[in-house]
Amino acid sequence: MFASRTQWSLAPNRLSLEVEELRRRGVPLLDLTESNPTRCGFAFETQAVLEALTDPRALAYEPDPRGLLFARRAVADYYAERGITLDPGQIFLTTSTSEAYSYVFRLLADAGDKILAPQPSYPLFDFLAGLNDVGIVPYPLIYDQGWQIDFPMVEKRLDRRARAILVVHPNNPTGSFVRRRELDGLLDFCRSRSLALVADEVFADYSWAADPRRVASHAAVTEALTFTLSGLSKISALPQMKLAWLVVNGPPELLRSALARMEIIADTYLSVSAPLALALPRLLETRRALQPQILERVTSNLKWLDAQLTSRQPVSRLAAEGGWYVILRLPSIRTDEEWAMELAGKDGVLVHPGHFFDFASDGYLVVSLLPSPETFQEGIARILARVSNSV
Repeated sequence: MFASRTQWSLAPNRLSLEVEELRRRGVPLLDLTESNPTRCGFAFETQAVLEALTDPRALAYEPDPRGLLFARRAVADYYAERGITLDPGQIFLTTSTSEAYSYVFRLLADAGDKILAPQPSYPLFDFLAGLNDVGIVPYPLIYDQGWQIDFPMVEKRLDRRARAILVVHPNNPTGSFVRRRELDGLLDFCRSRSLALVADEVFADYSWAADPRRVASHAAVTEALTFTLSGLSKISALPQMKLAWLVVNGPPELLRSALARMEIIADTYLSVSAPLALALPRLLETRRALQPQILERVTSNLKWLDAQLTSRQPVSRLAAEGGWYVILRLPSIRTDEEWAMELAGKDGVLVHPGHFFDFASDGYLVVSLLPSPETFQEGIARILARVSNSV
């Protein structure tokens, strides 16, 4: 009856069942997995957001496969502020970065082809690739006072079915950016093996400190066929607006062919609504008020956390450079899931176990830096107490 691509295990895991039961019983929970900015107490420009959706031009239907030019120019202006010049014709609007991934996978890969993706990273890629009949091949990010791409393993995992290398800039949850020297290595692979580079930059505006060694944006890359994804969900902290984009760049001949083919894919769906496309410029502008609030919350929570992690603590955190998350390293006397279940059941604190992000070993929990300082501090204090009393 059902396609094999949907043969997922639908049984909830032990942690999900535990949290569901706690909520059913009305147990108060401190949620340190919260990643929805609309639930974290930030001051949104409510009137500006609502007024952006009332443009009377939305009453006319003027379809454009790439999305309304008016909106794509606003995206081009966003990159121009970063010193990157783009033709609006290189930009495609989509309802989400997930849809943008589907466009890219459909463009590049036949059934059974492969995309290399970082590990650890967000687990969404396996589902997106599977729904497009593409395989995900993980390549490791290795940690040594910071994260870096394991290039020997990238090379080892490239085979004749590989079609693209995916990077997340900064990665979720490691908070690591792609370095310029790493980009050079990736481009060597792309040129020598006819691969595309796919860059997810949804968290790129949330750098905790400047670093000239980083790639500014993959949207400027022209040495290989490159697809850069981003959108309002993180940039303007508006996940409910469901509006994202895809930037295509690369060598001129490859770029022309990719744009022509991508236009047919986009024309088949015509997914972005006129009201949202017309609202995009104003919704992008709201980032100027939201991003400082988020960065202040993230960095202040991080500063408080670091003050608690003294040398006497059995808990430490891994180095990171940006994003909304932090990784805690715990004694491996329990599995990550066991730590998470114990913290939920005995301390009322919700955290992500490291295996959720495909960490190669136990000993890691991932927490969000978005919750209010009161919630974050109380939750971390309970985690530290639980671990200290367990070792």
